Amino acid sequence: MEDPQQLNAIIQRCLKGDRESQKVLYEHFYGYAMSICLRYTRSREEAREILNDGFMKVFTRLHQHEDQSSFKAWLRRIMINTAIDQYRKSGKHELHQDLDAVAAQVASVHGDALDTLSYGELVMMVQQLTPAYRTVFNLYVIDGYTHEEIAAQMGISVGTSKSNLFKAREQLRTLLKRINVKKYA
Repeated sequence: MEDPQQLNAIIQRCLKGDRESQKVLYEHFYGYAMSICLRYTRSREEAREILNDGFMKVFTRLHQHEDQSSFKAWLRRIMINTAIDQYRKSGKHELHQDLDAVAAQVASVHGDALDTLSYGELVMMVQQLTPAYRTVFNLYVIDGYTHEEIAAQMGISVGTSKSNLFKAREQLRTLLKRINVKKYA
């Protein structure tokens, strides 16, 4: 559904309550939305819960989407906000990363170490970060928020945001060493 006119037609039918169009939209963006939700959770079950809550918001707020803006970016924003809402409600404060960005962030410290790791190993490494560190790391590194924006969204100070990012990077270094990449660390 790379054709903007086709996407717009589906959105218009969704706005009229057409269930089949909602299903098409859901199925088309499921993988993309799930990848976002997985960054913010520890398990697929939690990610599915956020995904479903997020799509409920998408369908109830679809009238707020502006045609000239990217639907994918709008959907991404809703999924991130839904994950942050869940983070606040649950008290668990658990998040995950998009590992391409994690690789770029950690590679600056560990050079070729990440080249020897599989995607699954990277996922497991990031899942082991403490919840508060994962949250800030994800928002800063993956989603491009500033420390000021993170502080406002999470109800923490800018200093805490910076500290959590630093500690997340330190934990990633430690985890790299633990998963037998010592020769690169």
